[in-house]
Amino acid sequence: MSVEKKVPADIKKMSFEAALDELEEIVRTLEAGDGDLDHAIDAYARGAMLKRHCENKLMDAKTRIDKVVLGAEGDPYAEPFDTE
Repeated sequence: MSVEKKVPADIKKMSFEAALDELEEIVRTLEAGDGDLDHAIDAYARGAMLKRHCENKLMDAKTRIDKVVLGAEGDPYAEPFDTE
């Protein structure tokens, strides 16, 4: 199973928190060495897709963040978050 595959619909529907929880469970299972090789490979591939989904969710959130700044006369207003 290629890691480069498109994120499946069931993962796309997940919240960031749910995807992160599942990813953490996959990591614990892989670290414990539970399961056979085929299961480990499938779990690794799903984990990679969950990781990508979480990264996408974080990037989406980052683009929606506004920062509050004070204008010249002390009035607050919001402007887009600048990462640079």
